[in-house]
Amino acid sequence: MHPGRIGSPVTFLRWPPAKRLRPLSFILLFALIPAPISAQQSRKDAGMGLDPIRSYISAGWNTLSRSLSDCATFSDTKLTTAPQLYLPADFPVPESVKQLETRCKIQVKSLPPSASHLGTGAAQSIDPPGLLYLENRYVVPGGRFNEMYGWDSYFIMVGLLRDGRLDLARDMVNNFLFEVEHYGAVLNANRTYYLTRSQPPFLTSMILGVYGAQKAAGHEDLKWLEKAYQLAVKDYSLWVAEPHLAGVTGLSRYFDFGDGPAPESVKDETGHYREVVAYILAHTDVDQSLVVRKASGQTASPSAGSTYSLQVCDVARTMAKTDCTVASGVALSADFYKGDRSMRESGYDISFRFGPYGAGTHHFAPVCLNSLLYKSEKDLEEISKILGRKEDAEQWQKRAEERKAAIQKYLWDSHRGLFVDYDFVHQAQSSYDYVTTFFPLWAGIATPEQAQALIKHLPTFEQPGGLVMSPHETGGQWDFPYAWAPDQLIADEGLRKYGFNKEADRVSYEFLSTVAENFRRDGTIREKYNAVTRSSETQVTAGYHMNIVGFGWTNGVFLELLHELPAELVQKLASEQGSSVSATH
Repeated sequence: MHPGRIGSPVTFLRWPPAKRLRPLSFILLFALIPAPISAQQSRKDAGMGLDPIRSYISAGWNTLSRSLSDCATFSDTKLTTAPQLYLPADFPVPESVKQLETRCKIQVKSLPPSASHLGTGAAQSIDPPGLLYLENRYVVPGGRFNEMYGWDSYFIMVGLLRDGRLDLARDMVNNFLFEVEHYGAVLNANRTYYLTRSQPPFLTSMILGVYGAQKAAGHEDLKWLEKAYQLAVKDYSLWVAEPHLAGVTGLSRYFDFGDGPAPESVKDETGHYREVVAYILAHTDVDQSLVVRKASGQTASPSAGSTYSLQVCDVARTMAKTDCTVASGVALSADFYKGDRSMRESGYDISFRFGPYGAGTHHFAPVCLNSLLYKSEKDLEEISKILGRKEDAEQWQKRAEERKAAIQKYLWDSHRGLFVDYDFVHQAQSSYDYVTTFFPLWAGIATPEQAQALIKHLPTFEQPGGLVMSPHETGGQWDFPYAWAPDQLIADEGLRKYGFNKEADRVSYEFLSTVAENFRRDGTIREKYNAVTRSSETQVTAGYHMNIVGFGWTNGVFLELLHELPAELVQKLASEQGSSVSATH
C-alpha cells in the first residue's frame, strides 16, 4: 500500500469514534481557489504539499523497527552495562537466539521463575540488567527509548494502522500478549528493570484495533481473539487487586513494586534526585517527611537512595575558595521513591500533578487510569459478545458501570466543572488542573452536561501550538508549556465524541501545524513541543532534558489527527508546507 494512502482496514479501529462518519479512504480535499477544481486534483495537491512529512513518517516505521535479528536492538543508552538478553524461565532458547551471542556479542540468560509476574524480587536481583526477549518486531519511540513501550505503542499503532501497516501492528500486539503470558503484565518496556511496573492500560484498544483491521481485510481471526481475550483479562487483573487499589474508593492507582531510585534515571537523569532534595528543603510548605536526615555518626543510608551532604558555607565575597562545614546528611525517603517510581508507571514523568516531582502519585486515584480501565471493561464486554461469552459480557458491563459510578463520585468536581484526580489518603480532590480531564470524554464516561462544562475550560489548556499539559510551569516536561501528542489525540477524539468538532478542528490544527512547521525547519519530528512558542526547543529542568527525535507516537498521532481534519484545513496545512501548493508541482 502506498504510504500516502489509508486503506479500509483502519475504519474498524476501536478507540472512541468521532461523531462524524469516517470515509473508507483518505478524506477528499478541496482546493481553496475560486475556480472549480476536481476533488481528485485537490487531493493530489494537498498530498503533494504534505508528501515530505508523510514520507518521513512512512520511512520512520522501518527506521524505528527493532527485532532480535538486529544487533542495534540491544543498545541501552540509559545504562552502561554490557548487552544482555533474558528469556523467560523454562523457555527454550531458539536457534536464532543462540547465534546472537557471537554475532551481536551479547550474553543470553534465563530469568528466574519469580520473573513471571511483576514484583520486587526478580527485577532487583537481576544483574546485570538487560533486554527481555520478544518474539516479533516492534516499533520504538526513538533515541534513549530503544524498547517497546506500553502506552507509546498504542499511539504508534494508531499510525501504523492508518498507514496500512497491519503486519507490524499485529506483531506488536502479539509481543504484548507474550509479555502478559511470560512476564505477568504489559510492561513499562521490555528491559529487566521494568519488571516492577506497567504503564497506562491500552491493551484492549490495541487488540480490537488489530482485530477490526484484520476483519476488514477479510481475515477475521476468532481463535487469535480468544487467546488475546484471555491474556487481556490477566493483564486487567493487575489493576483491580492490591497494591493497585486506591483505598476503598473502588478505583485504581499507579503503583510500582520496586524500591529506591528508578534504575533508568540514575545515569540518564544526572543530578535529578539531588535537585529534588534541594527543592523540598527550600520549600517548607512541601511535606518534609519526603526527606530523612542521617543521625550523627550514622554510616548507612537511611533509605535505598543516595545520601546528600548539607553544608553551611560562608558567602563568597572574593575569588578565594568558600569555606564550608558539613551540617548533616539527608536522603529521600522510601515513600518518595515509591511515588517517583509510580509516577513513571503513569507515563507522566515528570509533572507536579501529584505533588512536587510526582512524589504522591501512589496516593491518588487518577482520572487517566480509571478512564482507561473503564474503557478496558467496555472493550472486554465487546470482545465477550463477539466470542459468544454472554455471561462474561454481563459481568464486564456490571464492572464498567460500577467504575463509572465511582468516577462520577470521586473524580468529578461539580463546582469547577472538571474531572480531577482524587487523593484517597487525605480524601480530597486535587486542585491541579491537568489535561487528563478530557479522558472521560474519550472513554465515554461524561454526561452531555459534564461535557458542556468541560468545554468551558478549554482556554485553560489551549495555546497557539495545541493543548498544554497544565497551566503550571514547574520545569517538568509534562507541565506547562509543553504539548504532547498522546493527549492531543485523546482530547481530539473526546471532543468529537460529544459533538465539539469545531473546537477539535481548531485545537488539533494548532498542534499539527506546529509539528509541520518544525519539520519544515529542521526535518525532524520530536517527542514534545512548546505550545506557547510553537517550537521544538525545550527548557526542561526536571528529569531528562532532551527532546528526542523520532518520534514514534508523534508520528502516529500526526496521521490520525490529519485524518480527522476537514478537507479545507488539510488543504491549508498542505499549502503551509511551501509558499503555495502549486509550488510543489
